[in-house]
Amino acid sequence: METTGNILFSGVGGQGILLASEITALGLLGAGFDVKKSEVHGMAQRGGSVTAQLRYGKKVYSPLIEPGCADIQVAFEMMEAVRYLPYLHKGSKVVVNTQRILPPAVATGKAVYPEGLVEQLTERGIEVVPVDAFDIALSVGEVRTANVVLVGAMAAFMPVDGAIFEEAIRTRVPERFLEVNLKAYRAGRDQSK
Repeated sequence: METTGNILFSGVGGQGILLASEITALGLLGAGFDVKKSEVHGMAQRGGSVTAQLRYGKKVYSPLIEPGCADIQVAFEMMEAVRYLPYLHKGSKVVVNTQRILPPAVATGKAVYPEGLVEQLTERGIEVVPVDAFDIALSVGEVRTANVVLVGAMAAFMPVDGAIFEEAIRTRVPERFLEVNLKAYRAGRDQSK
């Protein structure tokens, strides 16, 4: 219980970032940690950046992560992994979805999607765990479970038994989507082994 940690979720509106952070919070609460969480929706409905910050430990007083203090970042899109680089430190782990979502300037040809994003992270001593969450979600039968795939990949680095996260999914996901989300979680967890 002496473990404390900071998890930053980042992505684009509509990717299920808030559900992923809720499942993570429920799992950590189920393991006996104190948990605080904050969300920034921003321009989520227009495909803008969305973040959630989660802190856990024996006792946590604030949900906000200071720059340079995120232990794990769950990046739902490649560019979002680098956008929040100031929050990471040498030794941070970044679970990153390899999917690219083109911002409007790139989609209209006014800008170019940057290359070498993973290298920008690894050059700074950050451990990168690339996960093709979109492809894995397709393989389990529901593309909308990519967020839960990423929770599974992140959970492999957490001080929590995997069954506790599965219970959090059972608590939070509607019955009709439960089985496919459990498959997605397990497939994501297998990616980080």
